[in-house]
Amino acid sequence: MFKTLVTMSLAAVLFGSVTTATMAQDAKPVKIGWAAWSDAEFVTKLAAKLIKDELGQEVELVQTDVAPLYQGVSRGDLDAMMMAWLPQTHADYFAKVKDKVETLGTVYHGAKLGWVVPKYIPEDAIGSIEDLKKADVQEKLKGRIEGIDPGAGLTRLSEKAIKDYGLDDYKLQISSEAGMLTTVDRAMRSEGWFVATSWSPHWMFGKYELRYIDDPKKSLGEAEHVDVLARKGFKQDNPKVADFLSRMKLPLPDLESAMFNAQETSYDKAVEKYITDHPDQVKAWLGKDEG
Repeated sequence: MFKTLVTMSLAAVLFGSVTTATMAQDAKPVKIGWAAWSDAEFVTKLAAKLIKDELGQEVELVQTDVAPLYQGVSRGDLDAMMMAWLPQTHADYFAKVKDKVETLGTVYHGAKLGWVVPKYIPEDAIGSIEDLKKADVQEKLKGRIEGIDPGAGLTRLSEKAIKDYGLDDYKLQISSEAGMLTTVDRAMRSEGWFVATSWSPHWMFGKYELRYIDDPKKSLGEAEHVDVLARKGFKQDNPKVADFLSRMKLPLPDLESAMFNAQETSYDKAVEKYITDHPDQVKAWLGKDEG
């Protein structure tokens, strides 16, 4: 009888330890990193809300630059990131960590980098990057190309484009997304001429009338896909969240509309509206449409 009680007590202790360990694992926040790009902010905050509300797990969002994002996921300091622009924009970053991370899925296809001008600039004046070499165009643009963050893939490719097209008299104004947008907003109000580095999806196309100029040398790359990367072992440690992230896919028009809404209201409100307006998409991401 005594042996039976001891055995039962030990079993209870062991079972309790396993249960506590499992609960501790479930209670551990999912750490998702993101860089301050409008599309990344919306997609990441949308995922975070659904993981918390629908899957019952806490999420810790970590904002940093692009290079530390890749390093963080490869080292296991971050569980995931949702803004791997491939195959070209983030090629250098991905090459360094590809054996230390896992790709969970693609959030959206058809992403694009390029240089934009306002639609009020005639296409026969600036239709292509080649046209920036015209003396009158260079004068009107003041020899400037409005850029974003120094660590962005778009910045690296824009510097390459300047060399490829022989735009030696131009200066890429390295700043930030916010700085570039401030310059664009100011110029649009006075119908001033500018050329700016940009990408799709972006809410600026919902607010301003802009157009991409041609890039015949393909220096800025072609259509890309944006992937979700996770640390090694994340799928095994947290299959519920990993499966959700692998199913999460947004059509570009839906995403750009939501991003513009976020600028007009707030990211939290835009996320709530997206979830309300796209119940079938959300069900599919959560696996609720199966069986």
